[in-house]
Amino acid sequence: MLRRFDHLTIVVRDLDRAKRFFAVLGFREAMAVVIQGPPFDTYMGVPGIDADHVTLVLEDVTPRTEIQLLHYRHPDPVPDPQIRNLAKLGMNHICFAVDDVAEEVAKLEAAGFHTRNAIMDFHARKLVFIDGPEGVTVELAQWHA
Repeated sequence: MLRRFDHLTIVVRDLDRAKRFFAVLGFREAMAVVIQGPPFDTYMGVPGIDADHVTLVLEDVTPRTEIQLLHYRHPDPVPDPQIRNLAKLGMNHICFAVDDVAEEVAKLEAAGFHTRNAIMDFHARKLVFIDGPEGVTVELAQWHA
């Protein structure tokens, strides 16, 4: 039986920018380690893996919510030229519930991050897409009371 969502991992080239993005949303760095060689190369299916592995935790929420960042030193990461295309197959986006979408957008924009669209109202929520690290689409959702 599934219990809850545990984490999402994003491979990034600019580790500091990715950490800043998620810090604006309230994540803090909980742990940073280097993963390399066995058993990680076998587990990940990446021969010769050498990567920074940073765990970010959303503060003051239950259940625990994590974003994990992987910054490969070796091998070079493989770019996904279609990452921003929400019509592609596979992973589409990640969404976080927020108290005030406009407030979160203002904080992100002040930190140099950009929305992909205007805030819209749909299915009892205010929604907006944000350009996240490495083109990953992050959505914010404010549920109506």
